[in-house]
Amino acid sequence: MSAEYWARQRLLILNKASGGIGRTLDVIGTARELARAPVPGFAGLVSVDLFDEVLRGEEPPSASAFTPGETIALRRAAQHSAKEDTDRAAGPAMPVSHTPGSVAARCMATGRSTVELAAEPGQGGEWAFGPGLAADPAHWPPGNPLIDGSLAADGLTGRITVPLRARGALLGVVAFSRTDRPEAFTADDLILAEELTAKAAVAIDNARRYSRERTTALTLQRSLLPQGLPNQEAVEVASRYLPDGTGAEVGGDWFDVIPLSGARGALVVGDVVGHGLHASASMGRLRTAIRTLADVDLPPDELLTHLDDLVLHLASDLRPTDHFQPAGESGATCLYYDPVSRRFTLASAGHPLPQIISADGTRAPVPAQPGPPLGIGGLPFEATELELPEASLLALYTDGLVQSRKRDVDQRIAELQRIVNHSATSLEALCDTVMDAMLPERRTDDAALLLARTHALDPHHIADWDVEPDPAQVPNARKFAVDQVDAWGLNEAAFVTELVVSELVTNAIRYGEPPIRLRLIRDTSLICEVSDASNTAPHLRRARAFGEGGRGLLLVAQLTQGWGTRHATSGKVIWCAQALS
Repeated sequence: MSAEYWARQRLLILNKASGGIGRTLDVIGTARELARAPVPGFAGLVSVDLFDEVLRGEEPPSASAFTPGETIALRRAAQHSAKEDTDRAAGPAMPVSHTPGSVAARCMATGRSTVELAAEPGQGGEWAFGPGLAADPAHWPPGNPLIDGSLAADGLTGRITVPLRARGALLGVVAFSRTDRPEAFTADDLILAEELTAKAAVAIDNARRYSRERTTALTLQRSLLPQGLPNQEAVEVASRYLPDGTGAEVGGDWFDVIPLSGARGALVVGDVVGHGLHASASMGRLRTAIRTLADVDLPPDELLTHLDDLVLHLASDLRPTDHFQPAGESGATCLYYDPVSRRFTLASAGHPLPQIISADGTRAPVPAQPGPPLGIGGLPFEATELELPEASLLALYTDGLVQSRKRDVDQRIAELQRIVNHSATSLEALCDTVMDAMLPERRTDDAALLLARTHALDPHHIADWDVEPDPAQVPNARKFAVDQVDAWGLNEAAFVTELVVSELVTNAIRYGEPPIRLRLIRDTSLICEVSDASNTAPHLRRARAFGEGGRGLLLVAQLTQGWGTRHATSGKVIWCAQALS
């Protein structure tokens, strides 16, 4: 056979490898593609060893990290044999070591390939893959080939060891071995092995970089999601979040459960259109903003209005030269639930409305319309208020849970309603059931689910009293509070309760407007609320050395777990909460 024939054979192998290596953004998968590509046409056994850092998506170790004479530890990412015609058994990459002085260690240290032959190549290379070159030293790089008779004992006729390098970084080492074929490797074979390795090295490094960015985005996103949901008597909650199943970048779906004053709770689910770090970062900004706005007790519709402005401002702050890309449309559903009145207030911005299943199993649609997506600007958001039967089940979710290329969204929502079983005793198990049933294995979008079962507060855990706007009523208010706390068996909280009631009622009488009302709530904490008809909110201030005022709220802030102001339709509520042991 002519030299032109063998040259065409090499080109065919190289062309096949070009289309078969780098089809996925997976390090192990790309290593296996490299191991399969030259078998059996070029080699009988190929092994790919990579640094552990490369497999984890991290930066490979620098050359300065290697100590002369030190064993180099790698992991066998892929191995393919013509005899078995199968890959090495699937599973974690097994550790391998290359001792100092070994061919693989020298190749990685010098950055040059090495060819080992079991015997001196014959003149003319009649058995060679490329005749006429095997025995011609003019075509071999310096130091090649090495004659090692011990290869024959291992059943090999030759081996080419090539360092795996990309963008100036060492990723590992590849070994091409011939087993049953009698022809020796040639200098042209070395060029082909280096070409295959170079193509695979870039693909492996691309997969490593992608893995690093995806891991970073997932870590960022999961760190921004609640690590543990708060324990509240108002609602029992469970949640799930799953990124898409295609191996693409992570998305911007999120959820949150926020404790509010007055034993209330806020349930929030949102979605930032897009994928990758930009979507995760935008999601983190929105979640932080919602927590801040909810903490000042803004109603859901006002909260979404401020959030809409924030999205517009964030987009306008970006310069055309910025690498940070603006996020796409964002949506959110915000729901406040009050266990005292059993009422919830809901507002939505371009986002699916929650599903409500009553205790008797009745499924009723929420009588509300989603508002415009966040970032449109100039359009109103409407709040809907509804009374819930006790033990109702709420299902809040992102559109990734119900979107499907095969079925209509309305059909998918109806399917979700059938799957959400109110009689389920465990919301955690119900979350798993819903995610397994609704999401295909090859899902194309991330999805978040938040389930909440509502509870009504025991009427015996609520006590209120109308206060006349007369300073002489302050002792009566203190007595009412102390007697009620003693009746609840919370004697250790009586002293602090007496102090804060005295301060808050005195301030309401002195600076507020009637009607004035005192309310005590026994929840996971002891809550004291004083409401009046004035819209003026108090603020902490530094008391002057000989001043008569300025110490009351400071005393409240120091003695309680937290305090704040909640504006109502008419007037305000000053509240504080004490932790209960």
